[in-house]
Order: sequence, then structure tokens, then C-alpha cells
Amino acid sequence: MTEQEYNKCVEKHANNLYRFVLKNIKDEDKASDIVQDAYEKMWVQRIGIDAEKSKSYLFTTAYHILIDYVRKDKRMVPLEETTKIEPYYETGYSDLSEILNKALDRLPEKQKMVLLMRDYEGYSYEEIGEITTLSESQVKVYIYRARLFLKNYLCKQELVI
Repeated sequence: MTEQEYNKCVEKHANNLYRFVLKNIKDEDKASDIVQDAYEKMWVQRIGIDAEKSKSYLFTTAYHILIDYVRKDKRMVPLEETTKIEPYYETGYSDLSEILNKALDRLPEKQKMVLLMRDYEGYSYEEIGEITTLSESQVKVYIYRARLFLKNYLCKQELVI
């Protein structure tokens, strides 16, 4: 991959990559860091990357960085959370997008990511399989299970009332 091809790749895919990462972690600064790390790794390996497969390489790299971040973040518990006790109260319907985001947050990592890649970013099953190193049939299973969970979660009467 030449420098010009790398620059074209950055211009073409930066927004989609950032949106994908941001949708998964909901922290703008960390999403920017992950995207930057993915582009840095791509720059270091640019000589061995085919320009036609740069999108796949880029999203695969960002996906793996994101997985590492999520795993690392799960092990860390901020001090404020361990000492702060919030009262429990029941919330009624506030906003459909808020409810959908809460439902997405309850999905397992891989199911959430493949569902977002398919429904939010518009990738094919084959492309998702390349990015996540899953088989196409496994991608379909994860998407099916995620959609089934969302359907059951969103159809609860407590959320509607």
C-alpha cells in the first residue's frame, strides 16, 4: 500500500470506523484513541497490505483493539462506583432510542458488534466474518440471537407502560 492509498483509505473510512467504535463504547475520547491506534497499526504494516483489502484490515484491527479495550475495562472498577450507592427507582417510558440503547448494552459483546456491523453499518455477512474472524454461519447465529433478545426485551410490558 502506498502513502496515497493509505491517505485515501483514511479519508474514505475514518467516519464509518469512528461511528462503529463509538456505538460500541459510547466514549468519544476512547473511540478516537481506538481509531487512531487502528490507523497507526495499519501505517506500520502498510507495505504488506493490499490496498483493495485495506477496509477489511482496518475494521479487523479496530475490532480487535476494541475487544481488548472492553476486556480490560471490565476488569477495572473506578473507585467512585465502589463507594457510591444510588437509590433504586423505577423509570417509565422516556425515549425509544434510550430504551433501544439500554437493550443493546445488555447484549454480549460479540452479538452486539456483529449486529451493529450488519444493521447499523450495513456490512454483509461475509464482510463481518472477515472482520471478526468468525464463520459466516456463526455471524448469522449471533445476529439471530441478538435480534431475538432485542425483540423479547423491547416487547416487555414494563417498558411500554
